[in-house]
Amino acid sequence: MSSLTGSAAIGDGRGGFVIDETTVRAPLPGEVRVALRAAGICHTDHASMQWPGPLVLGHEGAGIVESVGEGVAHLQPGQPVLLNWAIPCGRCPQCQRGRGSLCERTHGVDARRGSSAPASGHTLWRGQPLERSFKLGTFAQHTLVRAEALTVLPERLPMRCACILGCGVMTGVGAAVNIAQVQPGDTVAVVGCGGVGLSVIQGARLADAGRIIAIDRRPSALHRAKDLGATHTLEPPLDDPQHEQLAAAVRALTEGRGVDHAFEATGVAALAFLPLKLCRHGGNAVQLSGAHGPVSVEMPQFWWDKRYLVPLYGGCLPERDFPRLLDWAERGDLQLDSMVTHTYRLDQLQQALDDMLAGRSAKGVILFDTPP
Repeated sequence: MSSLTGSAAIGDGRGGFVIDETTVRAPLPGEVRVALRAAGICHTDHASMQWPGPLVLGHEGAGIVESVGEGVAHLQPGQPVLLNWAIPCGRCPQCQRGRGSLCERTHGVDARRGSSAPASGHTLWRGQPLERSFKLGTFAQHTLVRAEALTVLPERLPMRCACILGCGVMTGVGAAVNIAQVQPGDTVAVVGCGGVGLSVIQGARLADAGRIIAIDRRPSALHRAKDLGATHTLEPPLDDPQHEQLAAAVRALTEGRGVDHAFEATGVAALAFLPLKLCRHGGNAVQLSGAHGPVSVEMPQFWWDKRYLVPLYGGCLPERDFPRLLDWAERGDLQLDSMVTHTYRLDQLQQALDDMLAGRSAKGVILFDTPP
């Protein structure tokens, strides 16, 4: 097998990127080369433009197996696959505890256990080795990954929809069903109705929550939230700096007590502790957006047995969660197509990022036309 050349978006580590050709070598034992068909766009991709570069951007994706390395028996060329950035090794202490999303190999905690990245020299740019975001780098026509990073997709599921499962949807749905463990009849509030927030709403609906309150300042986002399962919507008032009016509105919808589970998915650091004001005594306050920066909070907001959780990737266990998500998607219970509001070519990445940051898109997807 020979190397393949194709276009990729390469971050410079200073907030910019270029679209240029990269060369991806043939897979070694345990590796798979994938021809990308679709890549989801996430706020983390924008943040990754500041990570040490150069770096192939992107971490949500779906494509076709182009070739496999020695020892890869469960995958073959031509199969559609989903890429997943959290790859449990099954052997480290976290995996042994059933916390595969915190795998010490994937997150580099213990170098003795090896890496979830392909062997060095997998991608070249201008003759020099190039790393990949989350060891995937999905904003590219081709990628090379460890075989464990791939889940076979049903032929019937369009890749423009499937590609968003590998981060945003898993994070939101998993937060509801795995982390908060929403039960039938529970009440839920979701602050921020972008891709992750809409996925939380769908997860709560799939868990048969009784009341799902969507909170956002964008009427279009609230309309999408209603379509995907929200039973009530609230548009926060602008003259409510401490969110007292918003909290009162949530209590008015929950017999005065607050919701059982409150989720924040805005990416705004100042809102990181808002779920504590919205949940009941003994409730779950879940911060999902990975917001950065210093934030202050009054400690009494934690009182009365409230639990403040900052989960990673919805507690993803690929062998448990992706078959379940794919089954829901195939049955139409998990709606993906309506979440993908915009599609782009790779050379339109800047427009895609601008639309995401401005709130014009729920989930944007880059589509690749080059055959494997």
